[in-house]
Amino acid sequence: MSLPKELYPSQDDLLYEEELLRNPFSLKLWWRYLIAISDAPFKKRFIIYERALKALPGSYKLWHAYLRERLEIVRNLPVTHPQYETLNNTFERALVTMHKMPRIWIMYLLTLTEQNLISKTRRTYDRALCALPVTQHDRIWEPYLVFVSQKGIPIETPLRVFRRYLKYDPSHLEDFIEFLMNSSLWQEAVERLASVLNDDQFFPIKGKTNHRLWLELCDLLTTHATEVSGLNVDAIIRGGIRRFTDEVGRLWTSLADYYIRRNLFEKARDIFEEGMKTVVTVRDFSVIFDAYSQFEESMVALKMENMDLSDEEEEEDIVEDEDEDYIRLDIDLCKSKSKFQKKIFKGFWLHDNKDVDLRLARIEHLMNRRPELANSVLLRQNPHNVEQWHRRVKLFEGNPTKQILTYTEAVRTIDPIKAVGKPHTLWVDFAKLYETYNDLANARVIFDKAVQVNYKTIDHLASIWTEWAEMELRHKNFKGALELMRRATAEPSVDVKRRVAADGNEPVQMKLHKSLRLWTFYVDLEESLGTLDSTWAVYERILDLRIATPQIIINYAFLLEENKYFEDAFKVYERGVKIFKYPHVKNIWITYLSKFVKRYRKTKLERARELFEHAIDTAPADALKPLYLQYAKLEEDYGLVKRAMKVYDQATKAVPNHEKLGMYEIYIARAAEIFGVPKTREIYEQAMESGLPDKDVKTMCLKYAELEKSLGEIDRARGIYVFSSQFADPRSDADFWDKWREFEVQHGNEDTFREMLRIKRSVSASYSQVIFQQKNQKRKRIGY
Repeated sequence: MSLPKELYPSQDDLLYEEELLRNPFSLKLWWRYLIAISDAPFKKRFIIYERALKALPGSYKLWHAYLRERLEIVRNLPVTHPQYETLNNTFERALVTMHKMPRIWIMYLLTLTEQNLISKTRRTYDRALCALPVTQHDRIWEPYLVFVSQKGIPIETPLRVFRRYLKYDPSHLEDFIEFLMNSSLWQEAVERLASVLNDDQFFPIKGKTNHRLWLELCDLLTTHATEVSGLNVDAIIRGGIRRFTDEVGRLWTSLADYYIRRNLFEKARDIFEEGMKTVVTVRDFSVIFDAYSQFEESMVALKMENMDLSDEEEEEDIVEDEDEDYIRLDIDLCKSKSKFQKKIFKGFWLHDNKDVDLRLARIEHLMNRRPELANSVLLRQNPHNVEQWHRRVKLFEGNPTKQILTYTEAVRTIDPIKAVGKPHTLWVDFAKLYETYNDLANARVIFDKAVQVNYKTIDHLASIWTEWAEMELRHKNFKGALELMRRATAEPSVDVKRRVAADGNEPVQMKLHKSLRLWTFYVDLEESLGTLDSTWAVYERILDLRIATPQIIINYAFLLEENKYFEDAFKVYERGVKIFKYPHVKNIWITYLSKFVKRYRKTKLERARELFEHAIDTAPADALKPLYLQYAKLEEDYGLVKRAMKVYDQATKAVPNHEKLGMYEIYIARAAEIFGVPKTREIYEQAMESGLPDKDVKTMCLKYAELEKSLGEIDRARGIYVFSSQFADPRSDADFWDKWREFEVQHGNEDTFREMLRIKRSVSASYSQVIFQQKNQKRKRIGY
């Protein structure tokens, strides 16, 4: 067969041909020859490639370039074109010597994949894996997995390929699981996922955490419950519940959904109930409750639909059965009898399918239980939360049996030391519940148990005793209330204290006899129901225990005064002023002094003076004013006026600066009333020189000037204005200067008025200079 003329070597090719004749095994010559004829037709280049490869069959460079050119030729041709078959043959010839070159294999495999030659492609992939070393298998497996994952590949092929691949690289088990899920092979997907979770050394390459893998497994088990077998789904999901506390609600609903899909509805209800009774967060409870209620509603809706259909079918069956029984009554008696028994059995109430009312009642019962179940969740979070127990009792309002059971559970559960809130209120409300139903015997039993509990503070135990006594008072059992208070305030014996000290854990009952609240209540009871002697003894016991307050001292003294024991009352006051210090003793002193003066008046004047002197000596400066006023009033009413003035004078020197002005005003008013207005001049002058604040000095000067003006002493009044002007800044104290101006207009002349103006200017200048100096000092401090 002759070749076409254009395939023969041209004149330019002769040079390469001659060199190749001399050295046919030179790759460089063959490559230069192929580059030189790059513009020639492919058929001519094909001949050159074949000649070169015949001489150099092991040249990867020649085979790779040859195969690439052949791939370019068939790129735009249909896969059924004969050129593809030629191309495949060329690849086969190349692989005879290039079977260790992964790039040649990949080019061949991708070409076969494009031709949709499934079996041939699969076998070629297997040949490539057999031919190449293991270190280069990853370059083959990647396109191999893409190939078997295509649509149209029989499912058994990718399964076997993936299993082989996992033996090569087990770390890609996640990809296999994802493939199984996409292929709806749920059984193997679940088994593989479970094996991953059981393998502690497995490291996910896609970044999925164990938490996410667990949730995927649970979703698979529940959504495909009928298609997965051989695994203990209940145990798996419960293990996830114990392990992942942040997804408890979702996992419980998944487990219930599993049983629902397997038509085990009662078991699903048990799971819902168990979940609601074990979760500890409101969020998880809401998830479970919403799923539970939705399940019950869907069951009712389904039942109602089935009822409508079954009613129609039964009517048709009844008509057909009546016709058949009428025709074949004598022929098939046994069969009719069995049908009759079947109808009777179906009519029995246990086999009644029309249970819609029962299902509706179940939904209603579930909804009514929601507050109780939610409260249980909060109590599981903290069983020592007193407020939640109170709310739980309110949920059962109108049901005393439930309330009693709840109170019983609460007082058994709560540890008073760990309690959040006031645990004694549960005992009190528990007893009041019995009292509401006039069951005082049980109420007393509850209180008796309550007082034996070791509370965190003494006040809690004292509240129990006082509430118990108040209950007895409400039911007119006065002796019982007093007896309770005697029991509560009794001091433990020495033996008891010794045993408690040996144990090392002192309960609050050992300190109860020092509870001020309890003693205060006891005193009130004794004053109302007891005798004077018993009340007196209680007050003395309070003082002996050193738990008295100023108010108790005053109440004790009032009690003795009401019963004409005045000296004893004053002794109580004396004890009070010795026990307490200022400011607590202030009311005791004021009450003591007023009562003493009222009682004895001038009969024991010296003793009263001693009391006042003692009170003044022990009092701080801010508490002296009322004592001095009382002292001066005593002297005015029952003593000497001169001593009263002396007391006022002492008061003006002893009280704080902010009270001196008021004290001087009282002093001046009393002196004017007793000795006349001229006597007050000395007091005014003393006040102006006593070191009062500038504002108070100015006020005092104005009043002194008004006094002198009223007495006609114009010059003395003008002198006072001149003296006080040094304390009045014209820019801020315009009232002072206006009054002086009016005074000069009314009583002065031109010279005195000019003098007033001159003084005003000089005072204004002095204040301006002071302000300027202050600003300079401030700037120096800042750093300007």
